[in-house]
Amino acid sequence: MRAFIAAVLLTASQLAAAENISIAEAQIRQPMPGRTVTAGYLTLHNHTAAELQLVGASSASFGRAELHQHSHRDGMMRMEQVSAITIPAKGSVTLAPGGLHLMLFEPASALEPGQSVPLTLMFADGEKLSVDVPVVAMPKR
Repeated sequence: MRAFIAAVLLTASQLAAAENISIAEAQIRQPMPGRTVTAGYLTLHNHTAAELQLVGASSASFGRAELHQHSHRDGMMRMEQVSAITIPAKGSVTLAPGGLHLMLFEPASALEPGQSVPLTLMFADGEKLSVDVPVVAMPKR
């Protein structure tokens, strides 16, 4: 009975998060050969009247995940970890190449285009949102 109640509460929590925020255009790039790091991109839509803070991510498919951003300083493109990403009230934020993104380190196994990877997003209010994200090939140059 206790396991059933825990399952109901977990499902209710995920549904509450799904009502507050939705995800579109999610993808994780297949790592380049010999590399142990890749990036994840997505758009987060906030359906609430208050801003939300994405404060972390995790995946059983990776050793660790971090929130990052690209910035230009002193004529140089830099990548740096950020502690949070703000999603404006009734707005959205896009994690995309050259801007905000997820850095995913140490894949647990080889990633192939077409497979899905579990990803959990963590928010400052304690909410968590779990999604399956497709792996895509690195774009050709």
